[in-house]
Amino acid sequence: MSITETEIAAARGRLPRAFRAPLAERVRRWALWGLFAGLIVYCLIDFNFAPGRIWTGLGRLGNVLAFMFPPYVWKSWAEFGEIAKGLGETLSMAFLGTVLGALIAFPLSFFGAANINRLLPFRLGVRRGYDIIRAFETLILALIFIRAFGLGPLAGILAITVSEIGTCTKLFSEAIENTSEKPIEGVKAAGGSRLQQIRYGLLPQVNPVILSIVLYNFESNVRSGTILGIVGAGGIGFLLSDRISAYRWDEAWSIIFLIIAMVYIIDWLSARLRGRFIGTWDSAR
Repeated sequence: MSITETEIAAARGRLPRAFRAPLAERVRRWALWGLFAGLIVYCLIDFNFAPGRIWTGLGRLGNVLAFMFPPYVWKSWAEFGEIAKGLGETLSMAFLGTVLGALIAFPLSFFGAANINRLLPFRLGVRRGYDIIRAFETLILALIFIRAFGLGPLAGILAITVSEIGTCTKLFSEAIENTSEKPIEGVKAAGGSRLQQIRYGLLPQVNPVILSIVLYNFESNVRSGTILGIVGAGGIGFLLSDRISAYRWDEAWSIIFLIIAMVYIIDWLSARLRGRFIGTWDSAR
């Protein structure tokens, strides 16, 4: 038996309170919304989010954008060589940092997976270690390594590597935990050892996920490498910061365009790799 809209409306007219939330729940809901709105208003006032300031800032932003056009065109390889070297350093930093971090994180991730590591205190300790590493932003790690190893791409590579260890171990562990036990049980029933169960029952399930994670993190680390260059870790970010400091906005815009193009190409290549090794390929991309 189905209830019509007319019957529901009639029941709502006879018993209006039955269709409303209890008073305590409504008061709690109003209090939460009031607290949320008050927090937003406080932040806007404390950060001087004034209409006049925003309008002035937009005018200055327009002036900066006007200085960026037309973009600068390098007229010789000798002039463009420094930019190409910076792009190569940023790409190398991202690649080496991602690969080294993933290689270190892969074996460590098994210690944090509940279906592999049955020792709860040990597993929780490993997971908290992941959290400690992830608590340090890549930029902070770069500043630390610059003080230790000096300026240059080495500090950027180490910063990305350490950051990747914390991120990849968590994501790899979760991917391992989300695998099905049936293939593992099949290998076990055939007489396979524990290592063979992992090799033939678990890894074929988790490898595509790990590949996707590594490829996505590589794309993200290319952008991070640009920021690391600004603080002295080398790469294209250092050159971009230098051009902005010298008010060479047209050349800065050209460098930004090259960074965007590099990230787009990496995204396209990553999609091709995922399609080849995972077996899914979206032709629209």
